[in-house]
Amino acid sequence: MSAHLYVEGGESKEDQIRCREGFRKLFEKAGFSGRMPRLSACGGRGSVFDDFKTAYALRKVGDYIAMLVDSEDPVEDPEQSWEHLNHRDQWDKPVGASDEQVLFMTTCMETWIVTDRRALQEHYGHRLQENALPSLANLESRNRHEVYDKLVHASRNCSNAYSKGKRSFELLAKLDPAVLKQHLPSFVRVDRILKAKL
Repeated sequence: MSAHLYVEGGESKEDQIRCREGFRKLFEKAGFSGRMPRLSACGGRGSVFDDFKTAYALRKVGDYIAMLVDSEDPVEDPEQSWEHLNHRDQWDKPVGASDEQVLFMTTCMETWIVTDRRALQEHYGHRLQENALPSLANLESRNRHEVYDKLVHASRNCSNAYSKGKRSFELLAKLDPAVLKQHLPSFVRVDRILKAKL
């Protein structure tokens, strides 16, 4: 059996390497060392879906093929992931695919990043304006633009102010899975599914 996770992120080749590295480090800390799925950084969401469909069509019996994408909008029922994608993006579920093959960062990767305040403090230092970050209460119900904008605003006085790409993947690698599980049902679901499948 093989496991392959197609991940949203990384527009350039360099950023795709950083994206894979960021997710690999996060998943290793979550306990997946030695049973890591193959990670492919695919760029935008549409590319992730295209790569997933191709791999799913060519899968062997027992293979676990999945994609990890931003949900973009709050998710009504995370266990009905294909329904969310069909409603929001008009993506049709491939025949035989299951909801456990869609893993969400709800609503975006920045939601995961703003959750770990200690990692942010260690990364940015005293110039981080922590009170500008969104509240941790019901974080996954917040608009992705709000989460992103607040993170950019909170780090604006730092020499390495937040931006997508290299800096976002550096931060991803520093996150503590235990903190994410405390606040983010989407991360709890990702962890649960991967533990069952790998």
